[in-house]
Amino acid sequence: MFNDIGALELLTLVVLAVLVFGPEKLPKVIQDVTRTIRKIREFSDSAKEDIRSELGPQFKDFEFEDLNPKTFVRKQLMDGNDELGLKEIRESFDLRKEMAEVTDAVNGRESASSTGTAAAAAASTAATAAGGAAEPDLLKKPAQPAKDERPPFDADAT
Repeated sequence: MFNDIGALELLTLVVLAVLVFGPEKLPKVIQDVTRTIRKIREFSDSAKEDIRSELGPQFKDFEFEDLNPKTFVRKQLMDGNDELGLKEIRESFDLRKEMAEVTDAVNGRESASSTGTAAAAAASTAATAAGGAAEPDLLKKPAQPAKDERPPFDADAT
């Protein structure tokens, strides 16, 4: 519970307790706090046992820590039992490869693994050669205007 309290913080708490309660009352206060904490733990344990007994024998392995969403997700997704096949999905998804393909498509380069993009480009070229109206390539950057030339005015954008 107090895993991150260092020696200096503990010493500060002791000095503060001596100043607030005094050296005569401090042992009684420590006993009262200890007794209260023990009673709270006993109450909590008995409540957990009551809930487990009411749930029935199929929930005998139920842990209340699993009700914490982070713990539940970590236990379900990161455990060795992989009923949903999530491990295969995690291993098959290569983010670097996907990002490289997107970057290549945006920059107009053709990557070796993007055969779908190459087929679409070939179909577009064939449609242009056949005399059909080709769709503009939205992934290519438009030509940059000269340095002294103003960009076109868009009345809707202002």
